Amino acid sequence: MAIVEVTIIPIGTSSTSISEYVADCHKVLKRCGDIKYKLTPMGTVIEGELDTILQLISKMHEVPFDNGAMRVVTSISIDDRRDKQGSMLQKINSVETKLKN
Repeated sequence: MAIVEVTIIPIGTSSTSISEYVADCHKVLKRCGDIKYKLTPMGTVIEGELDTILQLISKMHEVPFDNGAMRVVTSISIDDRRDKQGSMLQKINSVETKLKN
């Protein structure tokens, strides 16, 4: 299972606000029921099978174009651990446990 952070930035829009684009990108995620994701202030973290996530990101990347953006920059960070099962919650819990020491 992979944990992926994605940030999709439309460029060439009529406003500096991009929240409508973000909301429309999240509609792609909502339609895929078996994917866990979390919206953060600077991007979205997605948990699941890497192939599925990459297909979803490709669809999300198209959303700003469909909504009139002339240019889109998408940044992707992938954490694909093969030695044990990981999750968003497990990663956070691991750090929080260490903070208590």
